[in-house]
Order: sequence, then structure tokens, then C-alpha cells
Amino acid sequence: MSEEILINVSPRETRVAMVENGVLTEVSIERRARTVLVGNIFVGRVVRVLPGMEAAFIDIGLERAAFLHVSDVAGSSVVDEAGEKHQKPIREVLHEEQKIAVQVIKNPLGTKGARLTTHLTAPSRYLVYLPDENTVGVSTKIEDETERERLREVIRKVQEDYGAGGYIVRTAAEGVDGEIISNDVAFLHKLWARIASEIPTAKPGDIVYSELPLMQRTLRDLVGVSVERIRIDSRESYVKACDFASEYLPEMLPRIEHYPGERPIFDIYGVEDEIQKALERKVQLKSGGHLVFDQTESMTTVDVNTGAFVGHRNLEETIFKTNLEAAQAIGRQLRLRNLGGIIIIDFIDMGVDEHKRQVMRALDKALDRDHARTQVCEVSSLGLVEMTRKRTRESLEQVLCSECPTCNGRGLLRTAETVCYEISREIIRQVRQFDVKSLTVVAASEVVDMCLEEQSDYFAELEEFIEVPIRLQAETMYNRDQYDVVIL
Repeated sequence: MSEEILINVSPRETRVAMVENGVLTEVSIERRARTVLVGNIFVGRVVRVLPGMEAAFIDIGLERAAFLHVSDVAGSSVVDEAGEKHQKPIREVLHEEQKIAVQVIKNPLGTKGARLTTHLTAPSRYLVYLPDENTVGVSTKIEDETERERLREVIRKVQEDYGAGGYIVRTAAEGVDGEIISNDVAFLHKLWARIASEIPTAKPGDIVYSELPLMQRTLRDLVGVSVERIRIDSRESYVKACDFASEYLPEMLPRIEHYPGERPIFDIYGVEDEIQKALERKVQLKSGGHLVFDQTESMTTVDVNTGAFVGHRNLEETIFKTNLEAAQAIGRQLRLRNLGGIIIIDFIDMGVDEHKRQVMRALDKALDRDHARTQVCEVSSLGLVEMTRKRTRESLEQVLCSECPTCNGRGLLRTAETVCYEISREIIRQVRQFDVKSLTVVAASEVVDMCLEEQSDYFAELEEFIEVPIRLQAETMYNRDQYDVVIL
């Protein structure tokens, strides 16, 4: 599979697109006004301890206090005589006004503040350094057991030279020479020494370590052997990328290109169109079927429909082929839309168990290339597939869109007929409560038209019933839900 990374840079926004075999699979957007906080290390102040939740709120200088659960506090667990691990009560671990070093593990999402941990880490190209641990972990995406053991042995030898500290070996380290990994360890220890020296003197709200900007972070985390080239449309950013690569990723330097064309780089690859499609609820499948995505605060649901696809053999075969295609499309859409949390997939009901197994295998295969951690359950008794996808930053929709001021995010407006009847009830309420001589109803144009045309007989009867003249006035600035009944 061929991969290309496209980087579009403007003064206040950086966008990164990953294209696999000519198809857009991931988009990351970072704006100067809303930088990604995940990975940043702050010195914070405990503002509130909540024993009922076994958690605390920490002030790290953001608009909203951040959330820290007791399980994310270093040293908060104890092992009893039976060898079982238990969490200490939050009151024994933290107290209000305490100064504490924390790292962001989840960005603020919606109305929720950032999620924090005191298990601090420092990442590099091939490793993640865990200063408070002594363990060695290897990415599960490195499947070859011989390679996994080789990497563990490299780290064990390094630990003999540098002493305490644990490491997580990242996927990018697969097949990398031991000397290069040793150099990575040396870099991490220098980095951590600087961070550790700044923490004691920092004030609450100070940042002692900031993650790399999106472009450098992409080069460090996403660029692998399968990436054929990285194209950047800014000369200044291209130079920065080359400088970064020459120091940390020299093998990638020949693959970095500057795109000087006048036509926007995202337009050439059709990225802009794909981003617009990713903001829509409905996703068309090539067969004629379609998916419907509904994103809520608690979960995301995906509904699979055959749509215009009628198949060629029988109903079961039609359903099976639609579900197979849907499984592949869902894997791509989850990455592209960056959907996280609980995801419920409603595949079309299948009567053949082998078909269910093949659809689940297709879904697992589509998720294999996902950089976010996923967990998929088997088809439930209701025919639903439940899964989770790790959420650390906002979805594409949350980054690019805001709540509709007309419907307040409901996605629905009452019909003009419904509003007409609401107005009539409000008129009766006002007449019974006050001494009314005449009434003026101010409403949206389509509501006034409904009152004067289809509902004209009803309003004539209402006027006769209340014995008060009713005047209707259209207001172009009102949406369909808005109206006022003015007493004169």
C-alpha cells in the first residue's frame, strides 16, 4: 500500500492529510487559537477534591479546570498481603492548594475539561520514556515475537547504562538498529533532565514541556516505511521539516518535497471535497447502499442500509455484500472523521453465521491501520456491533463546525403548522389573562403564510371566538420556531 502525506500550511492553520492508494484516510487540523494540549506537561494547583468521585479538579491555567482521577495519580495504589492492588482514597493522595506536575492525556472536549495524569512520559521517534517505571513494553502492532524480544534486549542493555526508568517501544522501532535506539534513549534522558529541573521552580499554570507542532509531530509519529513522500506547500515549513528530519529522521529526508504549484495541494488530491463529505450524515457506498452517521455526546451510531443496491442473486447475498462494503467504509470513516468513544454499528441483519464472521473480519482488517486504539465486540443478540475507539482530541465535526443557532443542535425545527397551533394557544392564553383590545402576531414568513392560506379558516374562527382582531406580521429575521404575540 502506497502512502503520501500532504501538509497544507497557512499563517494560522496547519492541515495534514494522509492519502493511502489515492484515497484520503486521515485529516488532522491544528489552529493557532486552539492548539492540541495532549502530551503537554503543566504544573497545576489542586482546586477541588471530590471524594465521591475519587477525583480532583486541577487548575493548569486553562478556561476550565482539568480532571484528574485517583487511578491516574502516581503512587496512589498499594498492594496488600494477598498481592492484590488497591487504590488509596483521593483524600490520602491529594489536598486542595497542592502544587502538582501533570500531563494532559485528553484535550478539552465540548463542555468537559482536559483529562490529566501524573504518570509523566516523554516521547521520541522510537520510544516513550517512563521516568517513574522500570518496565519495558513493546507495541502490540509489532507482531513478530523474535523482533519483540530483540527490542526488549536492546532496551535492557540500555537500562544498565542509564539506570532507572521504563520504556515503551513504538511501532516505528521495528527493524531499527540498536545503536539508533540507544541514541534515542540518550535524547530522552537529556529531555527529561531539563523537564525535571524546571518543575520545582515553575508556578501553577506554567508549561514545563510542550508537544511538537502538528507538522513535526506527524513526521515523528505517522511517517513509516510505507510512506513514499511528504509534500509541503510552504517553503518555510519545508525547511523546518527538513531540519527536523535531518536531526531525528535522516532516512526520511529524501522523501520530503516542497510543492510550489499555484493550485492548492489539497485540491489536486480531492482532499477538500472529501472533507466536505466527511461532515455529512450520509455516506454513499459504491454499490448503491449507504451509511448514516449520528454523532452525539455519549456515543456515535452508524446505520447500514442497502439503499438502491438490489443485488443479482438473492436477498441474503445482497445484504452480505452491502455489509462487507460497509465494514471497509466504516473503518475509513472512523479515521477520517476522528470519531472516538463508544460506537454502535447497526449492520443489516444477516441469517448466515459465516457471513457475520466474514463481515467482522473485514471490519477488523479495516481497523488494523488505525493509529488509535480500538476494541470491537462480537455481533450482539440485537444484531449490533459495539466498539470503542480511543478519543484524545476533537472529531473533525467538532473542529470545523459549531452548533446551529437556529435549532440549537437538535437538527430539527417544528413545522409551520405546529407553530401556527402554538400561536393560537398563546393567543387564547393572553386573552384570558389580560384585557386585550387587539393582537399582533410577529412570526417567520412561512408561518404567516400558513396562517393566511392553509390555516386561514381556523384563524378566522379563532378571531370570532375571542372577539379580538388578530393582525399577522412577517419578520424575515425570525426562524420558523420564533414568534411573538404582541398585545395592543
